[in-house]
Amino acid sequence: MAQFCSSCGAQMPDGAVVCPACGKGSPATAAAVATPAGTTGGLADNVAGLLAYITIIPAIIFLVIEPYNKNRFIRFHSFQNIFFCIAWIILSIALGILGQIPVLGWMTLFLWPIIGLAGFIVWLVLMLKAYQGQMYKLPVIGDMAEKQANAA
Repeated sequence: MAQFCSSCGAQMPDGAVVCPACGKGSPATAAAVATPAGTTGGLADNVAGLLAYITIIPAIIFLVIEPYNKNRFIRFHSFQNIFFCIAWIILSIALGILGQIPVLGWMTLFLWPIIGLAGFIVWLVLMLKAYQGQMYKLPVIGDMAEKQANAA
């Protein structure tokens, strides 16, 4: 029996979890964790997505090296990590400047550990979601990363 995608209406192969046309899962399979079935350049797509979050260097390498820069999943996670690192640097600079103001400087002393822990938790969640094969999007950064990943 033929399956149809609930998002775009395209016909899906039997047993498919993700629509090949739009890349979204059907509601019946939304609870199932979708892992990318393919491999790119000798690495499974979910492992390459995880490695893109290690530092900014693998993300840039995945965007430059030939088989990886064609894969939308790997491109998305690479761009999201680059944008996350840029946002983290901007936040650090802003808190550093704010810390130079006499009264506000003492307040930022208590903010640094909280913001650092929150950033570390977000980073771990992004790595875990990439390894699970999900394209988990951060609120603003995820949309920008998705636009860049679809641009190729």
